[in-house]
Amino acid sequence: MRRIWLAALAVTVGAALTSGVSQLATAGTPSRPQGSTPSRSPLHWGACPSPTEAALRCAKLAVPLDYRHPDGRKIKVEVSRLASGKPAEKRGVLLLNPGGPGLPGLPVPALMKLPQKVRDRYDVIGFDPRGVGHSTPLTCGFTAAQGGVAANPANPGSAAEVTKQAGIAKSLAARCNTSKTADLLPHITTENTARDMDRIRAALGVPKISYYGESYGTYLGAVYTTLFPHRGDRVVLDSSLPPEGYDVEALRGQGAGFETRFPDFGKFAAAADRQYHLGSTPAAVREKYFQLAARFDKKPAQGYDGTTFRVVTAGLIRSQSDLAGLAAIWHALDTNQPVPGSDDPGGGGAYSDNYPAAYLGVICGDSRWPTSLATYQHNVAVDRVRHPMYGAFTANIRPCAFWPAPAEPRVKITDRGPSNVLMVQNLRDPATPLSGALRTRRALGERARMVTIDQGGHVAYLVGPNTCGNDTVTDYLVTGKRPAHDSYCPA
Repeated sequence: MRRIWLAALAVTVGAALTSGVSQLATAGTPSRPQGSTPSRSPLHWGACPSPTEAALRCAKLAVPLDYRHPDGRKIKVEVSRLASGKPAEKRGVLLLNPGGPGLPGLPVPALMKLPQKVRDRYDVIGFDPRGVGHSTPLTCGFTAAQGGVAANPANPGSAAEVTKQAGIAKSLAARCNTSKTADLLPHITTENTARDMDRIRAALGVPKISYYGESYGTYLGAVYTTLFPHRGDRVVLDSSLPPEGYDVEALRGQGAGFETRFPDFGKFAAAADRQYHLGSTPAAVREKYFQLAARFDKKPAQGYDGTTFRVVTAGLIRSQSDLAGLAAIWHALDTNQPVPGSDDPGGGGAYSDNYPAAYLGVICGDSRWPTSLATYQHNVAVDRVRHPMYGAFTANIRPCAFWPAPAEPRVKITDRGPSNVLMVQNLRDPATPLSGALRTRRALGERARMVTIDQGGHVAYLVGPNTCGNDTVTDYLVTGKRPAHDSYCPA
């Protein structure tokens, strides 16, 4: 969910500002340990652990740490519920995931503001994924400065700077792998979170679950419906990652997504030049971006270095409603005025490294990342040319290069199973570009239908103004009606 993601961005950027740096398994996977088919263990609903979830009821569920040994050690998953107001009209349960990875899902049923007719049809279920929040949490023992660098390494200008970053990345990986929760790391994966979802389904006493996931949550949904194809009811994937998930290539692909989305901000800022003074044409606004990025690459100021500037810009162009705030930040930086919100960049409260730790746990644990320093140096050189605006920081070496090998092979997303998946995708998505979503669409085959929407930003449903896209998702969740073929929603 965009709101929760921006909260995580605030923590990550705040750290940078503070530091001044930056059923059955499918036939194709018989050897995968699904664990024994879970019997129903009813959830005991009570008050939620945080006052922000006052509208919800919460419960704890014990799940296996390692599904290869389902009767072994258990960890906790915290689940929330927003009950349907019309039980007589209820179809079942709708499980939500806001993306990330590393984002809490417990408050999402209350925050998402689903249409009432969707609310009437489902008990809406949220959960903090394993390793996150009020579920058994992961930590790497990062300081605030280390947490910021772990999520967003510096934008490298040379091969030597990649070498320098390798030392930092290796040190951060070592902190994770020697922390007090290091024994959790091999099991904080998308595949195991999908298995946890099926345990939630069983505990709720339902044969199937409907699902809405956005951003990284699309990969989680695709993995679930691959592992448990007959336990998904109506599945919605909003703003999809490629079928390999959040791996090194998906991260680098955000550079292309940024270039596709940025012209929308250029048009906005140029139209408001009298207010923000960033340029009277989109081309002038683009040039202002290069000027500011180069300035902060050379000499950080007001807590911003070049990477922080790029990360903040990339984060805020994800939503049309944040463009004015981004323009105000640029104007303040350009004129050496106090940046809006810079007096409390981390959002207040004691620092927790749970978000960067869980983020790394998933992306590093889901797949093998390159281990050769030369590979990262090559990728950085390529991306500096290929994505001149975004730069090459997403190609820089990360702690994943020094991570233990994944405990299990990555799930292969396939077309085996019922045709019950609806994909929805903005044309100009900076975080999960259309190209990756199209690859997931091909992997799902006749299981899926895809609706492409002529709008910019990350996440389509209930965030963008496009009535066609919003109505298509709502109608599917309420009635089961889905486009007969892939379709397009004009602006």
